[in-house]
Amino acid sequence: MTMPARANRQAILETNRTRKMARSAHAYVRGNTALFYEWLAASPVARRVPEGPSIWICGDAHLGNLGPLAAGDGRVEIQIRDLDQAVIGNPAHDLIRLGLSLATAARGSDLPGVTTAHMIEQVVEGYAAGIADPLGGDPGVQPEVVRSVRRRALGRRWKHLAKERLDAVEPCIPLGRKFWALEAQERDALQAVFADPEVGRLILSLDHKDRHRKVHLVDAAYWMKGCSSLGLLRYAVIVGLDNAEGRSDYALIDLKQAVAPIAPAAPGAMMPSDPAERVAAAARALSPHLGARMIPVRMLGHSLFIRELAPQDLKLEVDQFTKGEAVKAARYLAFVIGKAHGRQLDQDQRAAWLAVLEADHRGQIDAPSWLWESVVTLAGSHEAGYLEHCRRYALAA
Repeated sequence: MTMPARANRQAILETNRTRKMARSAHAYVRGNTALFYEWLAASPVARRVPEGPSIWICGDAHLGNLGPLAAGDGRVEIQIRDLDQAVIGNPAHDLIRLGLSLATAARGSDLPGVTTAHMIEQVVEGYAAGIADPLGGDPGVQPEVVRSVRRRALGRRWKHLAKERLDAVEPCIPLGRKFWALEAQERDALQAVFADPEVGRLILSLDHKDRHRKVHLVDAAYWMKGCSSLGLLRYAVIVGLDNAEGRSDYALIDLKQAVAPIAPAAPGAMMPSDPAERVAAAARALSPHLGARMIPVRMLGHSLFIRELAPQDLKLEVDQFTKGEAVKAARYLAFVIGKAHGRQLDQDQRAAWLAVLEADHRGQIDAPSWLWESVVTLAGSHEAGYLEHCRRYALAA
């Protein structure tokens, strides 16, 4: 299969993005970060959202952007796995975004509204526990959706990664619906990227036995992947590891174009001006397992970041929540966000931010009224937006 001409590529990607977002209200929320921040800029309720400390935030903290990530020493921990929208901004935005994602997942699971209220209460409890003690806080009972994905992650090797991502175990990328053949200039540019010794060191960063080996490009393809990022440059690359000992001879590399974030930065925030450098800096602050194996590069006049995909890197797939699992997941995942935020604050700053969160407790539920009202208003606006999106999709189809 040949690569679609550049003029056709965008049309194909946009069609797939529209189709993905029409699958469910939850998918629509995941793929429409812009609507979330448009609401934050315009809604009277949003004006009551407190200004938290200026720290790195995910900027798009929905369920699919959390999951197990591998460290070089074999540890696997649930962390934020997508930092495309990360900025130095208001941590309250991550709380609201997570709350909206959980509420939409609950609606998709046909859970009653009272369960959503309990979930938002547990979001506050879990987040506060992570902020108060980001190194040893109590995450609560691990929900089954987290336990199962973590169990799968711990037992995975190259063959599992290749089968899942490439639908093949042999070191080649099967061209077809997801993977497109490269243009000559793209292949040449990728060859130049992987000839860089610094890139080679990054690829070997998960291997402590022999970091003096060389890497070489085995196969590469354009990767049609994601939802909100469809339309940006994205490449899958298999590299060979020369003289490997005690590890697979191959590694799968993800290259993704970085662009200016939609999430608003705090006034006066000092961030890298290069988009990929910003994403890499955010990963080091928010998700150490990921940040240690990410590097920005320039290619074809664009800013991209590289990371090796470890077999243990998975995302949370939530098809259906039970009532009990929904409440447990809300606390646990908010704790993950709280840890990521809390690691960036000293003890006094953490105490001050917790005091702000406690100050507006407690209307009809045991959570800040601005958080509950924000999630309720956002859920309504996104539901309306989703139905309109489906109408347009049906007409186009």
